[in-house]
Amino acid sequence: MKISSRFSVAVHIISILQLYGNPMPTSEYIAGSVNTNPVVIRRILGMLKQAGMVDMKRGTGGAYLVKSVEDITMLDVYKAVGSVEDGQLFQIHENPNPMCPVGANIQEVINVALISSQDAMEGILQKITLADITKNLAEKIED
Repeated sequence: MKISSRFSVAVHIISILQLYGNPMPTSEYIAGSVNTNPVVIRRILGMLKQAGMVDMKRGTGGAYLVKSVEDITMLDVYKAVGSVEDGQLFQIHENPNPMCPVGANIQEVINVALISSQDAMEGILQKITLADITKNLAEKIED
């Protein structure tokens, strides 16, 4: 199972708001950069707003950050847009044969490893801020 693309789009949105936030970018402008429909951008902006990261002006006003990129981690964004449910990054095949010794026990045994893997990934995302991302982006753009 893949992590939802909402995650990378949300990081893209926050990056635009940080790097090109004056004047406030509209969902149409952001959609042009992401190469998607403005409705998708507005939906994700709504998720980010609910998480307390952005706000929007009605009409043609645009969107803006209400939380500093230094205070937003990749994990915050990952959770804000519902990339995956807790402990559900990996999906285990359903209905293995309970009459087979491996089939009867594989889900329980593999689940421990998969949950540990998800925890490790989330630990790394917790250490990376959107300030790190936007700094790296700004350097790439200047090159």
